[in-house]
Amino acid sequence: MEKRTKFIINFLYFAIIIALAFFVLRFALSFLFPFVAALFIAYILRRPIQFITTKTQLPRKLSAILVVLVFYVTIGTLLVLGSIRAFSYVSDLIQRLPQIYLRYVNPVLIDLFDQLEHAIQQADPSILDTVDYLWNQLMQSLRGIVSNLSLTSMEAISNIASSLPMLFIRLVLMIISTFFIAMDYEALSAFCMRQLSDKAQNVVRQIKQYVVGTLFVCIRSYALIMSITFVELAVGLTLIGIRNSVLIALCIAVFDILPVLGTGGIMIPWAVISAILGDFPGAIKLALLYVFITVVRNIIEPKIVGGQIGLHPVITLVSMFAGVQLFGVVGLFGFPIGLSLLSYLNRTGTILLFKMGSKESDENTNS
Repeated sequence: MEKRTKFIINFLYFAIIIALAFFVLRFALSFLFPFVAALFIAYILRRPIQFITTKTQLPRKLSAILVVLVFYVTIGTLLVLGSIRAFSYVSDLIQRLPQIYLRYVNPVLIDLFDQLEHAIQQADPSILDTVDYLWNQLMQSLRGIVSNLSLTSMEAISNIASSLPMLFIRLVLMIISTFFIAMDYEALSAFCMRQLSDKAQNVVRQIKQYVVGTLFVCIRSYALIMSITFVELAVGLTLIGIRNSVLIALCIAVFDILPVLGTGGIMIPWAVISAILGDFPGAIKLALLYVFITVVRNIIEPKIVGGQIGLHPVITLVSMFAGVQLFGVVGLFGFPIGLSLLSYLNRTGTILLFKMGSKESDENTNS
């Protein structure tokens, strides 16, 4: 009975912690995102602020204002220019989808149908009427799909445009909060630490030190994966005979960071379009290149990321999959880092969640 009571208490304790953490990550962060982002940016800029304050003998608040201002002006200019160009390109592409279909896709489909019709006529002319009817239905469906896709995309763009006022308000709050937090970062952090006990302060310092180091390690890991993908793509596209293969490989490698789309978001449609246009050898080569890159990435990603943050590749893969399903891109990086943090705190004795053993003892047990 004592063991059962202890198990129930521990289960409820950790269930409440997990539920609170899920609520914070799922809902609270969306409301507090401007302030969390401002705190993160202020933390990143604290060293440049301290450097300028030391070198120029300017007051810290004035240095903070200058650094934050330069940061937002630079980032804002790049984002605005890039967004305007991307928005213009995507809008123009969506509006031209029906014309692209009529000019490129429709003639290829008609040619394929003529060849199919000729083959069927030689085989069994009696089913030609049925094939004609099915073909007409297929063409009408494709035209409807293209038109609906264009209209849906334009509606999505309109919805994004309608959400810009709220996005602007959140952006203004983030910028203003960054200025205030950066000017008084040391005082604010000292005040928050004084509210904690000595043991809690020690835990917070360990978490801060480990998470910051792990974040940089993860960035380095994914930069390595992206570099490997870029080399594979550049070599593969060059061997296939694609023009501007290096530039295309760079664009696909950057796109590969996205957890849902990845390389397949470009390679698969590219292969399908090549097949539709009649370039079957090129489509097969692109498909084989995609399969090779996917296999290599699935092999190296758990090993590189798991090895960098101290997790077994299987645990890393499971945590990345669960993180993507629950929290998207944030979960892709956050879940492995969170598990790595818990493992580190457990190893150092700060918290006790599970029993640890040496690698030799685990091998002896398995044997």
